[in-house]
Amino acid sequence: MLQFGLRLGDCPQAVVTTTPKNIDVLKDLLGRSSTVSTHAATEANRANLAKSFLTEVMERYGGTRLGRQELEGLLLEDTEGAFWNGRALDALRVDEVPDFDRVIVGVDPAVTSGGAADETGIVVVGAVTQGPVKDWKAWVLEDATVAASSPTKWAEAVADAYERWNADRVVAEGNQGGDMIEAVLRQVAPNVSYRKVTASKGKGARAEPVAALYERGRVRHLRGLGALEDQMCRMSGAGYQGRGSPDRVDAMVWAIWAAMLDPKVARAGPRLRQL
Repeated sequence: MLQFGLRLGDCPQAVVTTTPKNIDVLKDLLGRSSTVSTHAATEANRANLAKSFLTEVMERYGGTRLGRQELEGLLLEDTEGAFWNGRALDALRVDEVPDFDRVIVGVDPAVTSGGAADETGIVVVGAVTQGPVKDWKAWVLEDATVAASSPTKWAEAVADAYERWNADRVVAEGNQGGDMIEAVLRQVAPNVSYRKVTASKGKGARAEPVAALYERGRVRHLRGLGALEDQMCRMSGAGYQGRGSPDRVDAMVWAIWAAMLDPKVARAGPRLRQL
């Protein structure tokens, strides 16, 4: 309705300030060629806000999707039919984790390097696998994904995550890189426990059984996984509905699969983890 008031003068303009929520009227406005968009995080207004307010909201919402919207000023879109949504993921947030029976580093490696290359997805998952398989639970601990880089750089990031979390195994998709992935990784970390997995289904089909674990309340997230969760909210049975490749989601899916869904792991049952 404000548009009808912009009818006088040579160049009538409107200034709209708002939290960028995922609503049609705002997305339509942002999509117009005549719209100039800027954004600033809450932190930029620190001089005009109470210190106690900033401390409180950062402790409560930092590292969540709601925080990325309200505190960082980002427009977060959920895809219709996606396996996950922002509200559900925010409900899974935890600040503490138990002792794990196994820790897996999932990797979706980029096989090319340079500015146009995909990211290398690197996600760490811990699992408690005591008791019946139906009671096993997982925690997504870290998204250590690296931007387009040389194979040596992402191999170093994988090795660092493996050591940082005292992981039991690295699991990497080898459809494209094949044996090269292990060779590069072992140049950096010769003693890492490594397993190559081969995808026989599309990305959406691979993610579906992992999404089912979320629906049953068997997966939790630590804070600070915003970029991963943004990709998750664009993954559906039809595949990834966002831009580029869902490297972070793929890495997470492989890590959770290796920790909880791999038939070999299920048959082996619980085990003691050496520290």
